[in-house]
Amino acid sequence: MTIRVEKALAHAISLLKKSGVGAIEAELTARAIITSDVWGNPSHGLMRLPFYLQRMAMGGVNPEATLKTYSDRAAVVGLDGEDGLGHWQLWNAAELGVTKAKEFGISLISIRNSSHCGALGVYLYPALDAGQIAMIFTNGPAVMPAVGGNSPLLSTSPIAAGIPAKQPMIIDLSTSAVARGKIAAAAKSGGSIPEGWAVNEKGEPITDAKAALLGMLAPLGGAKGFALGLMVEALSAGVSGGSLSTSVPDMFRSEDDVKPQSISHTVITIDPSDLGDVASYDDFNAMAKQIRETGGRVPGEKRVHPMKIENHEISLADAVITDLNNWSTKLGVEVLV
Repeated sequence: MTIRVEKALAHAISLLKKSGVGAIEAELTARAIITSDVWGNPSHGLMRLPFYLQRMAMGGVNPEATLKTYSDRAAVVGLDGEDGLGHWQLWNAAELGVTKAKEFGISLISIRNSSHCGALGVYLYPALDAGQIAMIFTNGPAVMPAVGGNSPLLSTSPIAAGIPAKQPMIIDLSTSAVARGKIAAAAKSGGSIPEGWAVNEKGEPITDAKAALLGMLAPLGGAKGFALGLMVEALSAGVSGGSLSTSVPDMFRSEDDVKPQSISHTVITIDPSDLGDVASYDDFNAMAKQIRETGGRVPGEKRVHPMKIENHEISLADAVITDLNNWSTKLGVEVLV
């Protein structure tokens, strides 16, 4: 079913506020979630909201959390998320990263004790709007084994990077063969997944989506993907001192709903103007032009800014609408449709 974003945004904000989330935090969270739907990535969109609502209801997410600074050493800041929603926390961290990069040329903002944050590419925009480069890393529940291993050690270990060209270039990918949310979306619809996405403890391929959610995800490109994932783990949990992925509860396991995830996020922001004049931006634009002239697609060139999504429409699966309407009834909010 097709829904106007303006309507979906108001509905999601209402559900979050009814769950105890503050008004500003609820809007930032709803925008981050729905932006993923607008981008054509429903696996990280409103499909996830019922999971967040359930975790707040059961105590696994603190709706009233704040971001507390536990370390501030000029360009390097450590924040504690108090088990709150990762979406608004990472957006605020990205904004702080911009401020610090303007002052010092580069900044690193790390959050520990946070929760799932959805699509990482959303949080590149504070830096892109400021003409800065940003890189973001996060961890999550362990689903990816080492090559040849028989037990999951790393999360999907996603990476995002934003390059401030005239039309910003956005890199947003998992270092596993596929983002786990895509498997969750397939499981929700009762579908199957391609061979090569997931394996069982014997290393055998799994094509049943529901079984794959309880299995392991193959590293992207084998050993190279695992190596990149290890880097992500070090730059998120390792830097913050938060939980390693092997200790992060799984939002897709109902028995874990009462457990805080203690996920870590890290934002590294660079101000290119500190290294020279406008030449850097000319080079960024030249890169994008070369991609187009050789018949390629510039990563992220069709993505809509998270603060400019209102005039768009999104397509929601019937199962997602049913879940949202059920939560509307529970929380005393008007149903979506």
